[in-house]
Amino acid sequence: MRELPTPTLPLAELPVDTRRRLPRSEDAVPQHNLSVAWAHSEEALREAQHLRYRVFAEEMGAQLSGPEGLDIDAFDKYCDHLLVRDLDTLKVVGTYRVLPPHRAAQIGRLYSEGEFDISRLTHLRPKMVEVGRSCVHANYRSGSVIMSLWGGLAAYMKKHGYETMLGCASVPMGDGGHYAANLYQALRDTSMTDPEYRAFPHTPLPVDELHTGASVSAPPLIKGYLRLGAKICGAPAWDPHFNTADFLTLFRLSDINARYARHFMGDAASR
Repeated sequence: MRELPTPTLPLAELPVDTRRRLPRSEDAVPQHNLSVAWAHSEEALREAQHLRYRVFAEEMGAQLSGPEGLDIDAFDKYCDHLLVRDLDTLKVVGTYRVLPPHRAAQIGRLYSEGEFDISRLTHLRPKMVEVGRSCVHANYRSGSVIMSLWGGLAAYMKKHGYETMLGCASVPMGDGGHYAANLYQALRDTSMTDPEYRAFPHTPLPVDELHTGASVSAPPLIKGYLRLGAKICGAPAWDPHFNTADFLTLFRLSDINARYARHFMGDAASR
């Protein structure tokens, strides 16, 4: 599901506009100075959409409709967009978008509802944000950028009193889906939500046909989510536009793993 918004994107006033300079760390790329901030202009949003296009279309081969060089859909104008910028080049090198509950009510749906029946999560929605479209420039995938993004998300959740994050963690299907099917088999006994928080894919990945029994490890992003305390809501959906298997992932702040909280979410996790 890749709907296009109207040509003009009047951004609502974003609730978080603080900008902080990030210290260098052992896992940061040494030659880069990074900052994390919320987009507060259409120009900044376009930078995020350009980075998304480079990662999703040029690297992953996603079939995107819309302006050349930009990844745009109908949800962008309702979302807050978190950016990590290289202060030396002033380029956006990482991004996440967040759909808060009051704007989800305005658009009338969540992005994930295009792929899953999430009716069992209805009671969470007043304090639930949907996160998505996360990506990091190929030259900056050392870990510091995604940690910075997670720190920004944590501060956002704490500031506004939100309790739950929901989003699709995508696994590429360049091998035809075998890895994704094996991954689901590996996670289903240890990393699933309780039954009352399950979701059901509209177009399920045919796991029974694709799994080979091979032992696989979760990709870094999903592994990070799980270590933090997130859970998978059920079987993955197949997204034909992005050619990915999407694992709907639920994270509740009350379930945060204290061992990893500060490492993954920074100071905001302890506030």
